[in-house]
Amino acid sequence: MGLFDSVLGAISGNQGQSAQASDPKAMLIQAALRMLTSQSATGATGATGIEGGLSGLLGKLQAAGLGDAVSSWIGNGQNQAISPAQVQQALGGGHLEQLAQATGLSESETASHLSEILPGLIDKLTPNGQIPDAGGGLAGIESMLGGFLGGNKTT
Repeated sequence: MGLFDSVLGAISGNQGQSAQASDPKAMLIQAALRMLTSQSATGATGATGIEGGLSGLLGKLQAAGLGDAVSSWIGNGQNQAISPAQVQQALGGGHLEQLAQATGLSESETASHLSEILPGLIDKLTPNGQIPDAGGGLAGIESMLGGFLGGNKTT
């Protein structure tokens, strides 16, 4: 889980699997990444996926009136904060409930943690303002994050 540990450390400031096991934010980051990448090659979502992956999530956030915040996360500069209520409005009950079940948190705790996590997570997933191809799935995100975090690139 080296890549996940690197992402987790970059986003939340925690390091290592011991932090992962006891940190609800670490579990939520893992569940959110899984949700963003649980798509088939045709773009259909799995039971816990967000249609369109990262682009789909960004679309949901923008449709909920969070376009300025999303732009700040993707672009260079300081990330704009969002509230737990805005997360609940953007994701709706279904995705929030799935993340809560995956982490053992309540929906309100999940929304609260996501309001803290999403700006940094999306910032790390969109280096140089580039949104990775939704069809790349986990491998595409891992490849992009590996390069961003200084990991090995395959040639």
